[in-house]
Amino acid sequence: MSDDKSDGVPSAGTSTTRDASVAMQKTSSGIYDLIGVKGKASENRPGVTGCAGKDEKRYFRIYHPWSFTPASAGDLDEAMARLKRELPRHGWKIVGYGPNNSKNRSLTLTADNDERKASVKIIKMSKSGPPMLSLDLVSGCYQVPDGEEVDLYPS
Repeated sequence: MSDDKSDGVPSAGTSTTRDASVAMQKTSSGIYDLIGVKGKASENRPGVTGCAGKDEKRYFRIYHPWSFTPASAGDLDEAMARLKRELPRHGWKIVGYGPNNSKNRSLTLTADNDERKASVKIIKMSKSGPPMLSLDLVSGCYQVPDGEEVDLYPS
């Protein structure tokens, strides 16, 4: 995400935690659709966290960690290749791609979407456990509407 705040976290505008959570689920669903291979996604729901240095009752971020396990281990490479190719076609800017610093040197893709004020980090995990993609999405910093407070458990 473009840094338009000194702490590096852009403003995502004004929203209720519930509406922002729904928007993040839609963003995750869009990424799931881009994977393009058969498999199963975990059923994690988005969560709410504070914005560093801001009033926790008025400002928040949405995070959504989930994973994708392909039906066939051989499809993991294709899933990652499709994401690298398709994310930019859908408003995402790839800001990092390559092996991470873990002992397995797992391939990691990081992309930002300025329009959605969201960032995703995707790790191809193929060397231990079942082959899967680990996805972590996070939003920019939202402010709740006047008269509202951050709801840590939006339904």
